[in-house]
Amino acid sequence: MLDISRIGRQALASEPFGWAFVDRLFSFGDAAALAASFPRDHFKTVAGYDGEKSYEYVARSLVHMGAHVPSFAEHLSPAWKHLASDLLSSAYRAAMTRLTGRDLATAPMEINVVHYGTGAWLGPHLDLKEKIVTHVLYFNESWKKENGGYLSILRSADPSDIVSEIMPIVGNSVVLARSDASWHAVSRVSEGCRRSRRSMNVIFHLPGSVSTIWPPGRTAELHDYTGI
Repeated sequence: MLDISRIGRQALASEPFGWAFVDRLFSFGDAAALAASFPRDHFKTVAGYDGEKSYEYVARSLVHMGAHVPSFAEHLSPAWKHLASDLLSSAYRAAMTRLTGRDLATAPMEINVVHYGTGAWLGPHLDLKEKIVTHVLYFNESWKKENGGYLSILRSADPSDIVSEIMPIVGNSVVLARSDASWHAVSRVSEGCRRSRRSMNVIFHLPGSVSTIWPPGRTAELHDYTGI
């Protein structure tokens, strides 16, 4: 399902921080199956301002922090079960280690899928220090520039200080190695956009970290995603 070999063959850019664009991760048929069956169940609304960034989107766990099986697997399509299995494999973890140069052998991993609906965004920010490496994958079959919703690689906290913008098309992905310079953002999805921007975040954490989206001891109110 996931062409893991493409990840291991990529080179990490050094400017403005360690990051890589990795595309063509799926065959044509697998890409179509994943896009068509992107999860719509067990989402929570995530919105607010944490002192650094403003944000608004809905998220679903695909793999809870440190787990070895998918979350709510009975609701996943065969394609998504296969993808989850690939992401949980030692081969994927080894490829991400080769690409980033970060030791991910014992790093707890969590995976969340995200719908950014009309008006959703993620302001310029640095990831928390507990997040060693993040791999963002995209699942829209088509996307127009005027829809917004691009991931922006930034030189600074200024949202206009853009180095690169990544279109959220299925098969595209970005790897971010966390540093004190790893500024990035997601531009607001336009009011005229008919479909949600669909992505998945694979996050490798420092040992002992807890999930910020799914903190232990808190029960989230979950719902289906009802947008287009």
